[in-house]
Amino acid sequence: MSDGFSLGFGITLNETAIAVVAGVGVFVSLLAFAQAFVPHDPMAARLRSHQKRRETLRSEAISGAKAAERRAASIGRLKQLLDRLKLLRGDEARKTSDLLAQAGWRSRDALAIFLGIRLALPVLGAIAGIAVLFAWKSQAATGTNQLLALLIGAIVGGFAPVIGLRQAIKGRQKHLRKELPDGLDLLVICAEAGLSLDAGLTRVARELGFSAPHLSDEFGLTAVELGFLPNRRQALTNLNRRTDLPSIRGVVNTLIQTERYGTPLAHALRVLSAEFREERMLRAEEKAAKLPATLTVPMMLFILPTLFIVIIGPAIIQVMATFAGR
Repeated sequence: MSDGFSLGFGITLNETAIAVVAGVGVFVSLLAFAQAFVPHDPMAARLRSHQKRRETLRSEAISGAKAAERRAASIGRLKQLLDRLKLLRGDEARKTSDLLAQAGWRSRDALAIFLGIRLALPVLGAIAGIAVLFAWKSQAATGTNQLLALLIGAIVGGFAPVIGLRQAIKGRQKHLRKELPDGLDLLVICAEAGLSLDAGLTRVARELGFSAPHLSDEFGLTAVELGFLPNRRQALTNLNRRTDLPSIRGVVNTLIQTERYGTPLAHALRVLSAEFREERMLRAEEKAAKLPATLTVPMMLFILPTLFIVIIGPAIIQVMATFAGR
């Protein structure tokens, strides 16, 4: 009897698998050996890569310009509709614009796009609710159920943009809270080196571009506003309005006081940085203290049953086999 499954002609399945693996290995070896003798020109490959990139950028620029024109036309029509409905003016529009800025969406068309989404999603949600009702069970699509599905879809579609905006704001504020102590340390170094507030914010924004993109964005924009706005206090107030964080509010108040009274900037920022680092450490210790209570339910639901099965399972199997033997 042969060791493997026979394929006929005295060849087993194990021998066929070994032959296939050996053939693949020989082919890869020959390919690597041949590639070692092929002349390689890195400059030509780099030039071809640059040419392809140039052609890609040219095509993207052409298509991007056309897409930008279409987008601008559609946004223009949307703005006309919102202007007729008087949704782009008033305190509510300003509050929504501030919320969008806190989430990091500061483009000119952000408010119009967000309001357009808020107008369209309830209608789309109602249509989706009716469609789900008919797809789930057509017999249950009575008049009452249709009205209920329409209301639920409209409510979900109406609240979804607001909830998404709040979650985006919370996520961005969380990143800013973590990145602020490091940014203040760099700003202290810049102030001690003799740089002005504008130059220090610009340098910190450039240094934190990869490690702290959110704080770098805010500091860079504040530096630009400090250079262009006639009132420097307004630029710092705009930083507070775009972030809405107590820690950044303290930094803004400190910077305003230093601008007004001429107090040393480096000392004040060093004290704030130490306070924020201590606050971050206390927050981490608080989360660590809550960890045992948080892990109690997952352990009871997932870890302990598995542990009991592993420990008691073999003994139960042996008992069952003993009773079955009798």
